[in-house]
Amino acid sequence: MTKTSKSSRTSPYEPSQEVMDKYADVLVNFALNRGKGIKRGDVVVLNAPEAAKPLFVAARNAILRAGGHVISQYIPSDEDRYHYSRDFFTLSKIHQIEFVPKKYLKGLVDDMDHLLFILADTEPHALSGIPPKKIMKRGEAMKPYKEWRRQKENKGKLSWTIALYTTGAMAHEAGLSEKAYWNQIIRACFLDEEKPKQVWKRVYREMSLYEKKLNALSPKVDRLHVEGADADLWITLGENRRWLSGRGANIPSFEIFTSPDWRGTEGWIRFNQPLYRYGTRIEGVELEFKNGRVVKSRAANNQQVLRSMIATPGADKVGEFSLTDKRHSRITKFMAETLYDENVGGPQGNTHIALGSSYEDTFNGDVSKLTKAKSKALGFNDSSVHTDIVSTTKRRVTAHLRDGREQVIYENGSFVL
Repeated sequence: MTKTSKSSRTSPYEPSQEVMDKYADVLVNFALNRGKGIKRGDVVVLNAPEAAKPLFVAARNAILRAGGHVISQYIPSDEDRYHYSRDFFTLSKIHQIEFVPKKYLKGLVDDMDHLLFILADTEPHALSGIPPKKIMKRGEAMKPYKEWRRQKENKGKLSWTIALYTTGAMAHEAGLSEKAYWNQIIRACFLDEEKPKQVWKRVYREMSLYEKKLNALSPKVDRLHVEGADADLWITLGENRRWLSGRGANIPSFEIFTSPDWRGTEGWIRFNQPLYRYGTRIEGVELEFKNGRVVKSRAANNQQVLRSMIATPGADKVGEFSLTDKRHSRITKFMAETLYDENVGGPQGNTHIALGSSYEDTFNGDVSKLTKAKSKALGFNDSSVHTDIVSTTKRRVTAHLRDGREQVIYENGSFVL
């Protein structure tokens, strides 16, 4: 049985109610509905573990004040006495792992207008030692639920966002006190500002300037070259692609990203940030690509978990390429949580790729009419997983244009268009 890292129940630090209310206001009245906030009568599925109760209640109340309806998914937290997540995999037989209440979930998707996930991990290693294939089997079983959500989202009828609530275990994992960890969240989400929503709108406007420049350049781009002491990677942007940012999906989010044509990925890349996957911390990840697929993968520790993940259908291909400008992000610390680590600023910003599923809304056209056949033909990847792997080292990204010219688009942690 896993041992809790450092209990968040021991003298936990909790921000003021004012901070919780600001946080909830940003999530409900800004992030959801793609930066516009929910409307009266909208249905919001609110998902959170019990450790995040203060933010869960604040968000529930914000939804009610906005005239929305709440479908609560309030989940027991993992702790010393109750091993809620781990027990599912240790007690379940394969038929139980593969069981999905499809009629219920389809009805849930039909009813919902928005999804709000609050992360609060009380045991980062809860699933350590559980066979990765067993965990991935559950992910594959849940794929129809994700597909129904994707289809509704592509029609513009569903939005989502993810936020973070600190626990002592998460702070311990990142080597920070709970107060220091919370300070990163507060600064990253502009909760120290009088009007956080207004600051978010300003930052999104600034990011959109680079997004527009990238999208103006995209039709001319053949490939992107990612270079550094730890990278020599070629990314094929692909036909009918666009870059996205500032959609309200994820708070905070400072990245500008696209889903490239996976078939054109060539070269190698290392990542200096740990990867948390299936209750396991994987460090020193290095990947080598040939003809769009991972042909070699290494890790300084837990290499077998990494390779088991890559063995999942579609997880050996790139589904996302992302850049974060250090001038936008106020995140400066390693947070041991992908939501923050993929948005870190710091001296060199960050570059990251995701193995697995693509974001089809990076299709530069009417995504509601993007069929599975056309998506596949354009090189969008399909998988039950989407695993972000992050590096904060010095990188240069050069666009190689179809006419033979080259243009540096990102260097020393900033966009240079």
